[in-house]
Formats: sequence, C-alpha cells, structure tokens
Amino acid sequence: MEQQPPAARSASQPPPDRVLVVDDDPTVAEVVSGYLARAGHTVDRAGDGPEALARAADHWPDLVVLDLMLPGMDGLEVCRRLRERGPVPVVMLTARGDEDDRILGLEVGADDYVTKPFSPRELVLRVESVLRRSRPASGPRPAGPFGAAGLTVDPAARRAAKDGAELALTIREFDLLAFFLRHPGRAFGREELMRDVWGWDFGDLSTVTVHVRRLRGKVEDDPARPRLIQTVWGVGYRFDTPGPGPLAQES
Repeated sequence: MEQQPPAARSASQPPPDRVLVVDDDPTVAEVVSGYLARAGHTVDRAGDGPEALARAADHWPDLVVLDLMLPGMDGLEVCRRLRERGPVPVVMLTARGDEDDRILGLEVGADDYVTKPFSPRELVLRVESVLRRSRPASGPRPAGPFGAAGLTVDPAARRAAKDGAELALTIREFDLLAFFLRHPGRAFGREELMRDVWGWDFGDLSTVTVHVRRLRGKVEDDPARPRLIQTVWGVGYRFDTPGPGPLAQES
C-alpha cells in the first residue's frame, strides 16, 4: 500500500525533538532510529564517539541515546564530553547484568538507562519521558519558585540554586530535589521515589540510590555527613529542614 505523506506541521507547533542515536551496531541503530522517527522525532545517527561529538556540534540534540560499549571512546567518555559542551539529556544503553556499568553511567550524569536486549517501544517511552521532564513547564500558571534550607527550585525555568548560586543538576536530580522540597520531613521508600519521581512502576532501585548520592554531593555542605537528605534505615530517604522553616512557598 502506498504510504501517505506526513501531515503538514502547523506554524504554531514546536519543531520535533532531535535525538542523536549512538551505537556501533548498525542493526540496533537502525531499529532504534526507525522507532524514534515513527514517534515523530528527528533522528541523527553516529557509530562511534568522535562521530557522535561531531554530529552534536553540527546539530545540538535535545536528547542522546548512547550505547555504553563503543569502540575506542566509550559511552562514559562521550557523555562527559557532551556535558562539558552543554546540558543534554542522555539515555544510556547497557548490557544486561553489568550493574557496575549502569551505575557508572548514572554517576556521569545519564538520566536513564535501558538494558540490552530491550524493547524498542520501551526505549521510545523512556526517551519521551525524559524529554517531557527536560522541557520548561508550560501553561497559564506555571509553578513559582519554592524552597527550604537555602535551596530553591524554579519549576517553570527548570533551575535550582543553593544559597543563591545556581546548581548544575541533571533532569532526574532536579526532579528529585523538587520532590524532596515539596515533602519535607516525610520518609519515602525507594519504590515510592521511583514511582513518584521517575514515573516507573518497575525498575532497578539502584537508580534511586545513585541519584540520591549525586544530589547529596551537590546540595550538602558535607555529603559524607548529610544534614538535609537523611537515610532512614529500612525505609528509604527523608528531606529534613534544619533551622528556620521554608524560605519560600510554592505559588
């Protein structure tokens, strides 16, 4: 059956998100790119790290799907170099069972990961989830800045600060901090945080552990002795507000 041309995009519609797929396996890259393109994304492809950096320099992506195991320059180094150039969401592809590699990917700032072999549909859902969270809040009444304990977040601008100095947070770190600030004094299990912050009903709970550790490194005066994000043994984590109450209320 003859394919119909895609419907014309109206002038009021935003341009499609540009996704850079980086994988040295041509079959995987082709399948992933095809699913993302059918979901409405503009897709660029690269087979190795240097090509990925070159393509990103030519057309900065809205998100990168990045294989961890690349020849020569691995995915971790590609992620680091991309982040040196500017903020960009990253969904990492890792081999099943390589927990240390997944944790390393999160440690260098990957916003999500999918283990091989994976469902292309699941990958598209993960990509779109990260893209949604990376966009500034829209609507007639975006939430105003709020905060506590010297920390402030601005959901509309997707910015966070500590004592007035802007924090360099990944998408998930920002979401996690905002969630904690909205619920001070309440303990949450890792399963709850994965559901309420990540929007997943299943997944590797080490994702939560790594993001809490990374967030502590950015918001605590002494991450080894945290005062704000407390571990509640047998439960999960709790955000405490030592000293005065909230600095500002969400409007």
